[in-house]
Amino acid sequence: MLLEQFDAFGGRDTGIERTQLVEVERAFQVPHAVIISGLRRVGKSTLLAQIAHKLGRNSFYYVNFEDDRFLGFQSDDANHLYQVLVETFGERKIFVIDEVQNIPGWEHFVRRFMDMDFKFYITGSNASLLSRELGTRLTGRYVPIELLPFSFGEYLRFCKETIPDLQRMTTVEKARLNNLLDVYLQAGGIPDALKYPELPLLRTLYDDILYRDIATRYRLEAVTALKELAFFLMSNPASLVSFNKLKDQFRLGSVNTIKSYIDYLENSWLVFTLNLYDFSVKRQQIAPKKVYCIDTGLASTVGFGFSPNTGKLLENLVFLALRRQTKEIYYYATPSGYEVDFYLPEKRQLIQVARNLENPTTREREIRALSDALRGVKAESALILSDANGNEFEIEETRVEIRSVSEWLLNCEKPSNADKE
Repeated sequence: MLLEQFDAFGGRDTGIERTQLVEVERAFQVPHAVIISGLRRVGKSTLLAQIAHKLGRNSFYYVNFEDDRFLGFQSDDANHLYQVLVETFGERKIFVIDEVQNIPGWEHFVRRFMDMDFKFYITGSNASLLSRELGTRLTGRYVPIELLPFSFGEYLRFCKETIPDLQRMTTVEKARLNNLLDVYLQAGGIPDALKYPELPLLRTLYDDILYRDIATRYRLEAVTALKELAFFLMSNPASLVSFNKLKDQFRLGSVNTIKSYIDYLENSWLVFTLNLYDFSVKRQQIAPKKVYCIDTGLASTVGFGFSPNTGKLLENLVFLALRRQTKEIYYYATPSGYEVDFYLPEKRQLIQVARNLENPTTREREIRALSDALRGVKAESALILSDANGNEFEIEETRVEIRSVSEWLLNCEKPSNADKE
């Protein structure tokens, strides 16, 4: 089995290089375990293969715990596994492990072998399981890396599209880039779904997560309610939701049940929830949440009612780009009832997303919301993301930029000076 796994892993198509590979390479020289987490089928194993290619074929052991032949394996069996690996491949000091969450108590043997100077590169598909067990056993000794579906830049490279020089784009190139963004909005960034568009892979992935990762794992009896709730959330990305209203809508016993179900969906990386930015933690907790989907293609496939150019999907895309940079993201509601899509407290930046600003009413609405928000938070800058660049201006001595979403998404992926070094 181990020989079969190793040969299959070595023969994997490594695809396009993921941007997170740079983060992993930074951790090569430190003794910490590298934990790569994310949605099923998002490319974690492919990233592992890219890591393995850098490490060298003869330097690591590879084990895939998703293999059904590992059913019944316990962390206590790790010594036997290690013995067979040594007998088969010789002595090596690096473990590359896929889907570790399938093994109860996996963190025990990882910690024990780390204490013997072994290095680990690990993937997992359950956020709650990983964070809970990492927190108790590997505190301070791991590097967490969250892998999301393809970014816009990765999507373009996957499709073998030339990325233009953003400083010297022609009108035709700008139009072409916006058209590609529209296609990406609907197609999303799940690698296999893009590779085999003729197959219903997104629907299959969605069903696997709902039934295998959530209903079965958490032994849920109200599977229909879970399915209806998930469908509602996937159909309403970038929308505000109230746990109380959801409880009544889906006839579930309590608000706690709704919270638990949404936690399950978050732990499986199907959705993310965003809190209101407020100085009162209590108000943050009781205020409605904004919900975003892990992938706009998945939302388009399993959700309901999308037009090809929906602004909600565009806002969802911007959220995912921000999530690749930080987890400190909020939405902001002004006392007058205006909403600003995002507030980044680390940068002290407000961000609005609008499909376009050609309509004077739309432009006025977005600026009015920012103006009102700037009276409540001391932001250092504000940004309006739309279909084209515009002239910057000031509100209350705060600079406001108008940027093309497509160009902004690509600029988000440019390495910093630290990365280059």
